[in-house]
Amino acid sequence: MKTVIEPFRIRMIEPIVMTTREERERLIREAGYNPFLLPAEHVLIDLVTDSGTSALSTRQWSSMLGADESFTGSRSFYRFQDAVRALFGHEYVLPCHQGRAAENLLSRALLRPGDIVYANTLFSTTRANIESVGAEGRDLPTPEATDSSSLFPFKGNIDTAGLERGLASAGEGRVRFVVLTVTENSRGGQPVSLANIEAASEACRRYKVPLLLDAARFAENAFLIKLKEPAYKDWAPREIARRMFSLVDGVFMSLKKDGLGNSGGLITLKDRDWAEKVRVQLLVMEGVPSAGGLAGRDLESLATALDEMLNESYLDYRIASTGRLGRALDEAGVPVIKPFGAHAIYIDGRAFCPHLPDEQLPAWSLSVALYVESGVRSWETGNVMRGRFDSASGTWTWPDMDLMRLAVPRRVYTQSQLDYAAEAVIELYAKRESIRGLRYVYRPAQLPQFVATFEPA
Repeated sequence: MKTVIEPFRIRMIEPIVMTTREERERLIREAGYNPFLLPAEHVLIDLVTDSGTSALSTRQWSSMLGADESFTGSRSFYRFQDAVRALFGHEYVLPCHQGRAAENLLSRALLRPGDIVYANTLFSTTRANIESVGAEGRDLPTPEATDSSSLFPFKGNIDTAGLERGLASAGEGRVRFVVLTVTENSRGGQPVSLANIEAASEACRRYKVPLLLDAARFAENAFLIKLKEPAYKDWAPREIARRMFSLVDGVFMSLKKDGLGNSGGLITLKDRDWAEKVRVQLLVMEGVPSAGGLAGRDLESLATALDEMLNESYLDYRIASTGRLGRALDEAGVPVIKPFGAHAIYIDGRAFCPHLPDEQLPAWSLSVALYVESGVRSWETGNVMRGRFDSASGTWTWPDMDLMRLAVPRRVYTQSQLDYAAEAVIELYAKRESIRGLRYVYRPAQLPQFVATFEPA
């Protein structure tokens, strides 16, 4: 059979609200032309993020009913801890309430002003947490990452030659750790190869610099390795994941992506001293170490998901479904980033809206126009998220890519709903010259994509 079907049945439904174009024009205006600030009930198909939006399985709901809600040392925590250790292989397990909490804990516990963190590509919240303590995040993407015409299968790789130069020139102790984001989430949702993780691990060991994974989408990365890296075509996703984790000194991650959770984050570490420093911060900011701000039912759901997320039938469907969305757009001429990843399809805002200069925020303006046209909510990973303004010179520095992201929640939308989203983008592409640019009304210094407001340019 050519059709890859959903490896599950739907047993409960949630109605969605249909709105008119006139209503959507009013709603987006009231939201300051920021799709993130729209009330969710007025969104038809919500592709703003794949984080915390997964549908839970019957196994997860069943495990939650037997949760132990003891304040500390609950049975649910020990089940979660055992499941994490079995998969990740790291001794120290520190839960927290979400991914950026993990980033904050690590940054406050381990970084000092002037430290450097090298990465393939840091996500915006990771960078913000690193910078909040006076350290500096430096991206070293593989050269193919910014070439929209390249079909290189592992555009998420770190530039290992650049990493070698950086580690050699930074000076002893200044590079506090290196981060590999798997899959990366800023330039197309691209995977990192096992060969690249091995090379980065070897370089870090020689320079005695710890290597960490931002592993929010490690299961999808593992399956893409299986599909694209010939040496691992016969490996199970769990075996590939275990190999990935064996090469690093620790993991931090949101459990709201591949973790199939509506809440949750995680840090795992090999080093006892680092774990103790993080635990001190956790006690101050998140809660007791055996909960990390999570309820017992959350821990139970996440422990169950650590098995489900690596199911090969599920991952096969997940990647095929996202790929179908990407192919529909690509065949219609829409400028998409290829190869397609697993959690999202990314559209080149500058190529979609060549009539809009960077100052008028092409990808962001596209996301607003898409909502008005169709009720589909998306998000941007480009000029708004990553642009920098130099107040001294009054000039902007724009990122190498200005992208609109269609992030697909896990086990939520049917194929016909994703087909509708594709049709909406394709119809908008046919009249793309009508898309009007936007300019800032309010922009905070950090993470503007969450709360900034705009007006027509």
